[in-house]
Amino acid sequence: MAGVVSAVLVAAIGVVFTAWFNSRGTDAIDQIRGAPPVTIGHVAVDTDERDIALREPVTDPEGRRILLGAHSADEERQALLTRHQAAAIDRMNITVVLVGNRKSLRIVDLKPRIVARRSVSDGAYLEAARGGETGTVELRADLDKAAPRFMTAKDPGVRYFSTKQIDLKRGERVTLSMTISGTAAYYEFDLLATVLAEERTEQLVINGPGGGPFRLTGGGESYRSFYTTSSLGGWAPMPEAEVCELFPKRKTC
Repeated sequence: MAGVVSAVLVAAIGVVFTAWFNSRGTDAIDQIRGAPPVTIGHVAVDTDERDIALREPVTDPEGRRILLGAHSADEERQALLTRHQAAAIDRMNITVVLVGNRKSLRIVDLKPRIVARRSVSDGAYLEAARGGETGTVELRADLDKAAPRFMTAKDPGVRYFSTKQIDLKRGERVTLSMTISGTAAYYEFDLLATVLAEERTEQLVINGPGGGPFRLTGGGESYRSFYTTSSLGGWAPMPEAEVCELFPKRKTC
């Protein structure tokens, strides 16, 4: 009789455990492991057709070789731009893919968080290749505002996440396309997401590609060097006539 009772209890416990595991067990295990409720599947900055400014001019011979594109790889150029804190001028487009890591969760807020603010970059101006207009995106934020928040083009006076949230389940994905603008300063920033899961609020920091901050700077007239796109894959010094055409208020023009 004792053996029969034990077998029944074991079977009952197994049924209860299975039901609990199917409903909440995976979430509980992820919480024990410290896994975030949302994982970052992809982050990209679209700098196509966006002019770039460097904080400091490129003066060393090796850096100039890489910048000018003579036998330099894309990885070398990207590393050079990172060292010189390259920033898109005035506006940038960011794409972020978030993946649900709980049975049910809600993204209740997403906002840019400025981590550094300095004068606009004037080290070097790198002109982008032109090929047409870039597509519009839904979410927009202006870093020049006292408290930057995402709005939409259709309703620029209302914070997007004040009226809408994003619901995700485990394995579901959402793609967020954002335009960030800022003309008054040089900004380094990340994105701060607030996520509600299991009646618990957590925050997720989204950094730029490579793990560093996103960078954006306002434009100016007093760059110390000017470059235009080169057929070699990098940039070439811009002729003075073209500089004056782009920047007629420059003192030397």
